[in-house]
Amino acid sequence: MKEYETVWEIFNECPNNQMRDVFFDEIETDDPEEYLKKKFDDKVFTYERIDKPDGTVIFDIVTSGIKQRYTFTEI
Repeated sequence: MKEYETVWEIFNECPNNQMRDVFFDEIETDDPEEYLKKKFDDKVFTYERIDKPDGTVIFDIVTSGIKQRYTFTEI
């Protein structure tokens, strides 16, 4: 399995509040996309996958009307 540092950002849509929640973690997975599907398996969500040239994988997610971003950087 590959090791990734993950950054999970939850964007705040409230007016006058531009802060966001940011969580850092290290995980092991062979498939970041499958990892997200399992993480959000109890929710209806959509996502867009972005593969960067350096190997970083970014997922822009919308679930329950909340925009989130999950970034996987291989360690």
